[in-house]
Amino acid sequence: MGGPKQCQVCNEAVSKYKCPSCLVPYCSLICFKKHKEIPCSMPVASQQNQKETAGPQSSIERPLQVAEPTKVLQSSQLEALASSSEICNTLKDENIQKLVCDIDNSSDPEKDLDKAMESEVFRAFTDKILSTVNP
Repeated sequence: MGGPKQCQVCNEAVSKYKCPSCLVPYCSLICFKKHKEIPCSMPVASQQNQKETAGPQSSIERPLQVAEPTKVLQSSQLEALASSSEICNTLKDENIQKLVCDIDNSSDPEKDLDKAMESEVFRAFTDKILSTVNP
């Protein structure tokens, strides 16, 4: 342990970076882009204890249910978000992180999103996202 980790994408090179979303180690921009072809998310270690009562090895990911497929972001839009320093800097704010996690883990995410939109900081953050994906 503690030694250099191997890239989890190409399994050939030593990783120099970690995915900001899911912490998977990768070695280069090429491997990062290949990794990002499939959406990933932050590991939920703190929630694992709560989920254990749901049954053995229950999946923590909720199934993707899309009412309007046209609302799903394309890879190019996701890359634009990932490469936006303004959005990445905003995501360093612990209050924004907590709001996003609370909405993602909510039993009524639409209600919690509406409530979060009352915050000027969160509303500015979502405006940045919208202007990045729909320039």
